[in-house]
Amino acid sequence: MTGGATGSADRAVVCGLGSWLPERVVTNAQLCERLDVSEDWIVGRTGISRRRWVEPGVATSDLAVEAGRAALRSAGGGPVDAVVLATTTPDHRCPATAPDVAARLGLGGVAAFDVSAVCTGFVYGLATAAGFIAAGLAERVLLIAAEAFSTLLDPDDRTTLPIFGDGAGAVVLRRGRADEPGAIGPLVLGSDGDRTGLITVEAGGSRAPLGAEAPDDGSQYFRMRGREVFRHSVERMSAAATEALAGAGWRLDDVDRVVTHQANARVSAALATRLGLRRDVVAQNIAEVGNTAAASIPVLLAQAASDGTLEPGHRVLLAAFGGGLTWGATTLTWPELDIRDA
Repeated sequence: MTGGATGSADRAVVCGLGSWLPERVVTNAQLCERLDVSEDWIVGRTGISRRRWVEPGVATSDLAVEAGRAALRSAGGGPVDAVVLATTTPDHRCPATAPDVAARLGLGGVAAFDVSAVCTGFVYGLATAAGFIAAGLAERVLLIAAEAFSTLLDPDDRTTLPIFGDGAGAVVLRRGRADEPGAIGPLVLGSDGDRTGLITVEAGGSRAPLGAEAPDDGSQYFRMRGREVFRHSVERMSAAATEALAGAGWRLDDVDRVVTHQANARVSAALATRLGLRRDVVAQNIAEVGNTAAASIPVLLAQAASDGTLEPGHRVLLAAFGGGLTWGATTLTWPELDIRDA
């Protein structure tokens, strides 16, 4: 599905940016003994050296509040009309986490809800926020992507435990024009429910409710069939990226920075090769923070903007892939932002 024609008058424009990572750093060395693997084994398969995990008692909402607060400061404060939270790890199965986040940010009373698209959540959230603005339902939207993914992981699963980290990133979007820096370009979204089982937490929903005791088969934990996910992620993200570029009227040579979901360093390399991109245009931070699921794109945007990798005027391609299966891509020209607290 493609949306957001280039000539549309009312567009969602990025005007604020923020991120937040837990203080706890977990190195490969801390995982090796438990998983009976070497540090080189982890780096070679994932490109990850360390990740951040929440301490016990810290929830997704706590990360979301901090990232949201930073994005609101970056945007110069002021009200928003809606809060959208993209997450796979809500504080509770019921209710949604976004209303609590909105209230803690002093935004109580505005529309607030969660979006669940796993690692594609931020791009789906951009589409949701853009739709609110285009429909006249909002002048400004706070979009947060936050994950406490470590709470879903099997502590003995060498396939998933080294990959995932926790964190949150956020943007404020305002009503603006298509020709402004920061305007979200054409959005390409897709899904494939026939392959739901490739990325899943089987237990805990209405299909397989959790009982009084934890399942003895580990079905309460996140599972991923890595080889198949790798193939589909590269195929789907490259196709979505190509379509988004065509919708924006851009060529690959026009792209200054590519910011994709940080799934695995090998996925990023394979995507760059498939698209024919120079490696130096592909931004990465997976080595230091791991795969932060829905939060990975805004966390990377905030870090790249802070360290100068991403500069005003850069033409940026965003692409993501996640469970569902889901995928998405879009474009924007990077705006001038206050990123002191990003």
